[in-house]
Amino acid sequence: MTLKNPVRVTKRFYFEMAHALRCHDGLCAQIHGHSYILDVTLIGDPREEPGHAKDGMVIDFSELKKMVNKAVVEHYDHALVLHEKDRDQASSGHELFSRTRFTPWQPSCENVLLDIVERLQNALPEKDSLHSVRLQETATSWAEWDAK
Repeated sequence: MTLKNPVRVTKRFYFEMAHALRCHDGLCAQIHGHSYILDVTLIGDPREEPGHAKDGMVIDFSELKKMVNKAVVEHYDHALVLHEKDRDQASSGHELFSRTRFTPWQPSCENVLLDIVERLQNALPEKDSLHSVRLQETATSWAEWDAK
């Protein structure tokens, strides 16, 4: 190839998660769930190593899938995310709350997105390859992070 510009590659993920927004002044103060759509975009130069199994790729999509599933989806899928100040409300030991994740931050879409970005940066072999992340909470609402 003669073009030498970086290439962005994106993979989409799906997970179900419930949360409640502490002290919120609307319905989101109640436990409720969403079907999230997560788009993870990496940027880089495609490998130029003829004969290499990953020649022509920024990253093998299957490697990206494994990494995101381990760092993000396994943590959040079918979990209930609550602020740590609500721990007493959900600490009965009952299996209904076995996948509850307590956070020191308000579990808004924006803050969950920032936690996902941090998880991805810790999981990526090259942190600077993370270009953008988009977390869609409803059909019409999402939060985005961009490395710029």
